[in-house]
Amino acid sequence: MITLEDYFGHQSHVEPPSDEVQINARELLIRVNALLDVINESFPGIGAAMHPRVNSGWRPAAYNATVPGAAVKSKHITGQAIDLADPDGELDELLVNHQNLLVIAGLWQEHPLATKNWMHVQSVPPRSGNRTFYP
Repeated sequence: MITLEDYFGHQSHVEPPSDEVQINARELLIRVNALLDVINESFPGIGAAMHPRVNSGWRPAAYNATVPGAAVKSKHITGQAIDLADPDGELDELLVNHQNLLVIAGLWQEHPLATKNWMHVQSVPPRSGNRTFYP
């Protein structure tokens, strides 16, 4: 289970998240944890789902600007995106092949070709509206 502490990490000590970011993060984690629960129940043995590790959670705008390749309007800034460690690409592959899990959880996934070694999901649709999208 991913906690708010996991999500905010050390960034909350640098700059406290706004109330809106905290609300967004709570909703995101409800969805992400529900997704991980379904994966663990239906597809046992996927290590990244059994022991999730946050690679990147909330990013204040100033910090986001220092992250190589980060979008200027990244959903990490608003508390609506999370990157989970996925070293073998198992989570990404599973979700590409089982889009219904994303629909049920109310999440959208960056395409695995754009996220080697991690999985990016967000709680708001991208401009394309596609469940799996290219940034």
